[in-house]
Amino acid sequence: MGDKTRLTIIHKLLDGSEQSLSSLTEGFSLTRQGISRHLDALTQSGLISRHRVGRETRYRLQHEQLHRAKTYLERASKQWDDAITRLSNHLTEPSQ
Repeated sequence: MGDKTRLTIIHKLLDGSEQSLSSLTEGFSLTRQGISRHLDALTQSGLISRHRVGRETRYRLQHEQLHRAKTYLERASKQWDDAITRLSNHLTEPSQ
């Protein structure tokens, strides 16, 4: 999820709209096939969904899954911050 291209795709879908591959490809120097690989990864992670409308595939952000990912990352970040603080405190304690 931390890939810049994937974050940009998520940002494009934050408004709740459904978008096609063509519209999601706009602004990227990647090919449609390259963007499709990122969309596949985001779909497999559950962060976006896709469905067919005629011949076109439409993509939509799954806000609940994004919220779950955000919650998890915040918790993991706090655990790392706490561990770094403990290590820093340990390293700065005077030796006995």
